[in-house]
Amino acid sequence: MSFGQLPEKNIHEIHENALNLLESTGVLFNDPEAVEILTSHGASADGSIIRFPRNMVEEAAKKVPSEFDLYGADGNALRIGGNETHFAAGSCGIRIRGKEGAIKQSVGVDLRDIVRLTDGLDNIALASSSVVPHEIPEAIGDSYRVAQLLQNTRKPFVTGAFSAQGLFDIYELLEAACGGKDALARKPRAVLDVCSLSPLKWTDVSCRNLIDGARLNLPLELISAPLIGATAPMTLYGCVLMHTVEILSGIVLIQCVNPGNRVVYGGAPMYFDMRRSTTSLNSVETSLVGAAYAQMGRFYGLPTHIYACLSDAKSNDAQAGLESGISALMAAQSGFNIISGAGMLEFCNTFSLEKLVIDNEIIGMVKRLAKGVSCGEEEMAAGLIGEMGPGSDYLSTGHTFKWFRKEPYLPSDVIDRKNLELWQSEGCRTAEQKASDIVSKKLAQVNGKPQEIKDAAEAVWEKIRMREGS
Repeated sequence: MSFGQLPEKNIHEIHENALNLLESTGVLFNDPEAVEILTSHGASADGSIIRFPRNMVEEAAKKVPSEFDLYGADGNALRIGGNETHFAAGSCGIRIRGKEGAIKQSVGVDLRDIVRLTDGLDNIALASSSVVPHEIPEAIGDSYRVAQLLQNTRKPFVTGAFSAQGLFDIYELLEAACGGKDALARKPRAVLDVCSLSPLKWTDVSCRNLIDGARLNLPLELISAPLIGATAPMTLYGCVLMHTVEILSGIVLIQCVNPGNRVVYGGAPMYFDMRRSTTSLNSVETSLVGAAYAQMGRFYGLPTHIYACLSDAKSNDAQAGLESGISALMAAQSGFNIISGAGMLEFCNTFSLEKLVIDNEIIGMVKRLAKGVSCGEEEMAAGLIGEMGPGSDYLSTGHTFKWFRKEPYLPSDVIDRKNLELWQSEGCRTAEQKASDIVSKKLAQVNGKPQEIKDAAEAVWEKIRMREGS
C-alpha cells in the first residue's frame, strides 16, 4: 500500500487546472528582466503578473532533462532522476544543538563540522550548506558556505544563494574547484535551490537566481513551500495544485533563458498549526502533499526533491525519531530522487550533529527496505533447507557465512541490540549519547579532500572576501 498516491485522473486534473491558472490568474515575477524575457517568448504581462499560454508551459517542461549527474571531488557520478533515491543533509538552519543539549546561534565552525561529519556518513549521499554562520558578513555568506563545502567534503552538495551577487560568487568557486567553465558544465558539483514565495510569487532575488543560474548552466532545484492553511489552501489537494503552478512557472523562465537547463522539481510543503502559530515541515499532511507532488514531477518527467527525515522536536527524543523515520520512509516510498533534511530539528531551524548520525541509521534502514526481498535461487535456499532437514543449526553453514553481511542492514552502535545486562553494565547509554561518541570520532579523522581543490576554493574565497572588505 502506498499512502498519498493520487489516481491517474486526479494527476491530469491538477495538470489541467495548473495550466488554466497559469493562463488566467498568472504568477508574479518581481523583476523587470524576468517580465521582459517571458513576454518576449509569448507570455502576457499585467505589470509584474505574468500569464502563460498553455503550450508555452507544456513545451518548457518537455525541454528539461529527465536525469542528470552530480559529481563528487573524486569524479564519481551520482545520478539524479529515474529510480534513484539519495538523502542529503538538511540546509539553512540558524541554530545548532550542542551535545549537552544547549541551543545557540550557528557559527562557521559548526558548518565546517557538519560538512566533515556528512562526508564520513555512508548513507547520506549529498552534503549541504546546512547552517548560516552568524558571524560571517551577509555580503560573503553565500560564498563562505560553498567554500566550506568545497574544502571539507568529497561529496556533491545542495546549496543556494540568498542574494543575486551570491550566485555569481558561488559559480566562481565551483568553476575554480572543477577546473574551468567547461569542466563545471560537464561535471557539476552542486545543485542550487531557488525558492518561490507562496502564493504564486517569485521575489526579485529568486528571479535573478533563476535567470543567472540558467545563463550559467547550473542545475537548479526549484523549491515551492506552500503553507497549508496560510499561504495555500487548507485542503491538501489545493496545496498540491498551488505547488504545481509555482514550479511550472519557474521552469518556463529557466527554459526561456537556457533551453535544456537541468531542473529538479522540488518543494518543502508546510502545515500552519493554528493552535501554536508554527510552521511544521513534518506533519503527516506535508508528507501526503509531498507524495502527491512527487507524482506530478514524474508526470512531467523531471527529477524530484522534498524535505523529509527531519523533525519539529527540539531535542533528539521520541518525537524526533518517529517524525524523521516516518517522513523518510514515506518520501523514499514516494520515489523522490533527493530527500533533504537529515540532522534538522525545530521546523528546520536547528541542526544537530547527533541527529545527523541517528538519521544516517534511519536512512540505512529505509534504503534496506527499498531493496526489498531478493528472490534468486540462492536466496530461496530450497536446496539448503532440504539438505539440513528438521532441527538443524544454520549458524555455521557456508550459506550463512556468505549472506550474513549481505542480506541484513548492519547498523552502528547507535542502534542498541545488546542484552539488558550488558546495556546496564555499560551505563544505560542513550542513542544520542552514543551518537555523540561517533561525532567526536568522525571529526577527529583526517579529511581526505584533494588538496588542489581546497587550494582553488581558498584562493577564490580570499578574492571575494577582499572585494567585500571582510
